[in-house]
Amino acid sequence: MIRRLYDWILAKAAHPRAEWWLAFLAFADGGLFPFPPHPLLGLMCLANPARAVRFAVITTLASVAGGAFGYGIGHFVYSTVGTQLLALLGLTAKFPTTACYLKAYGTEIIVFKAATPIPFLLISVTAGFIGFPFPAFLGASLASRGVIFLTVGVLFRLFGPPIKAFIDKYLAWLVAAFVVVAVSGYVAVSVLTGGAKATHDRCAAATMPG
Repeated sequence: MIRRLYDWILAKAAHPRAEWWLAFLAFADGGLFPFPPHPLLGLMCLANPARAVRFAVITTLASVAGGAFGYGIGHFVYSTVGTQLLALLGLTAKFPTTACYLKAYGTEIIVFKAATPIPFLLISVTAGFIGFPFPAFLGASLASRGVIFLTVGVLFRLFGPPIKAFIDKYLAWLVAAFVVVAVSGYVAVSVLTGGAKATHDRCAAATMPG
């Protein structure tokens, strides 16, 4: 099943309008629904390594724009739109804790989020709600999104054909490795944000940001 899904997405990634889909998914990840654009970005880079950096830049800018949109939801229409959006996505329970950590650690949480499975949408909506400084939010988001997406783009641009052949041969192992990395990132952020015990305990017990 993994092989069929991989072949199907790879075919779509080479579609003439693939860049629009990539931009839409990257934007939506920040303010509509937590579906990361990473798989499509990677497969588009595989399909056309010469344009990998371009794809990475599109993903970065669209993702930051989506984050700004999510920030606007949290800042201006949280009570009418934000609450329903988070409830629909099953993120309501994580909202108070995220708000607490954002207040305690600021841009560090946004930047470190790049290496974790924390939904960017949750970060952006929460930042808007608590009135996190918008310029700082944009800067941290650009750093966070840019590091991971541009790293993918540059690597595929430099080593595209060999990487494609490697993935074709070891796809199942790479999927397993991705799961391990994602879980490790989640554990790492839990450890780092729990480093200050008082803050960790306070945020773990948070009910509503205040």
